[in-house]
Amino acid sequence: MLDQMTLYPVADDVLFAPGGRVVIRTYGVAAPADPANGQPRSVAYRTWVTGVREQPRYWRWGHFEDARRGHRKVLEWLTGRGPQPQQVAQVDAA
Repeated sequence: MLDQMTLYPVADDVLFAPGGRVVIRTYGVAAPADPANGQPRSVAYRTWVTGVREQPRYWRWGHFEDARRGHRKVLEWLTGRGPQPQQVAQVDAA
């Protein structure tokens, strides 16, 4: 299943700190099209942070623009220029 998923990169950054490096990666993930009707599935956006002492952290975003802004807010938080970002609630269309 993982080999059928499509990744859409949004942003990648690396910060170098005294304890090592911190990687911030934001991307979209889409599952394969629904075989019942052939419709593509929606894209889920996430920001992953690795290299922080508290283990990997992640945020979920509802749309591409939210993910882009969220990535910037995560960078600001990690560099001490802003508060910890809050996840944007994902709204599923019915």
